[in-house]
Amino acid sequence: MDLAQLQVFLTVARERSFSRAAEKLYRTQPAVSITIRKLEESVGQPLFQRGARDAQLTDAGTLLCDYAERMLNLRDEIQKGMEDLKGAGRGQLSFGVNESSIHALLPALARFRRLYPGVHIAVHRTFSRDIPREVLNYRLDLGAVSFVPQEEKLAAVEIFRDELAFVVYPEHPLARRRSVDITEVGGETFVAHIVESPFRWRVIQLFEKHRVPLNISVELPTIESIKRFVQMGTGVAIVPRMCVRWEVERGLLVEVKLRQLKMPRHLYLISRRGARMSHAAAALVRLLRSGPTSQPGAGSRPVPA
Repeated sequence: MDLAQLQVFLTVARERSFSRAAEKLYRTQPAVSITIRKLEESVGQPLFQRGARDAQLTDAGTLLCDYAERMLNLRDEIQKGMEDLKGAGRGQLSFGVNESSIHALLPALARFRRLYPGVHIAVHRTFSRDIPREVLNYRLDLGAVSFVPQEEKLAAVEIFRDELAFVVYPEHPLARRRSVDITEVGGETFVAHIVESPFRWRVIQLFEKHRVPLNISVELPTIESIKRFVQMGTGVAIVPRMCVRWEVERGLLVEVKLRQLKMPRHLYLISRRGARMSHAAAALVRLLRSGPTSQPGAGSRPVPA
């Protein structure tokens, strides 16, 4: 087998259709079928279910799909490495983050762009649980997660510390208070993130521990939509402080200290342990570990090296 065959195979697998794959590859459908047949002869097993309406993978096809992605990602890594020989002034950098982490990283990324304008940065929004696997499979150069991965082949270093914050809209009666007890918010309408996370469950358990009802009547898909909804006076929210710093500083939202809410969040930068890092990736790592690149606000701060 060769990389060109694997590229055709992955395209058919992703499109779930020989004809759509042919269109995407600018080839004829018979040519795609011949390539797949030769690949099947090479591995000695069928890769797609015969007679299925869609191009459904066999067990062998599913296994090959994972290896093929790794091999093609390594091919791209080689190309990036060749470009990298020219220094950090050029090249590409792929970074995986979840929605909340990007708020902490934007100042560092802006500074990186000023220092290395020739580097193309692709920041991929990825579920935290998937980022370690994406880094190991060479789909991402670096990742940022709120936990230390268990994989031995990954290295993790803390780069940021944050906390959860209770926020209300400026006209809310609690906005005039500096702090409140958890028992005082039992009647509030909470706007929450619809995505499950360990911190969501910790908040739920906190309210249960104090026997206070947690009225989550609205669940939204993004933190940005949660902030806007709270600004509109439709409820209150508990979100990472780094995500609302800008709005709090400008008076669009008000943070009120919830006395029992003490949930620190740590952000870790992960990379492949022992692997050669590109100049661009190494430069970003140094920048993220070098200390403050902006004023994150109370309770949110980068961690110095």
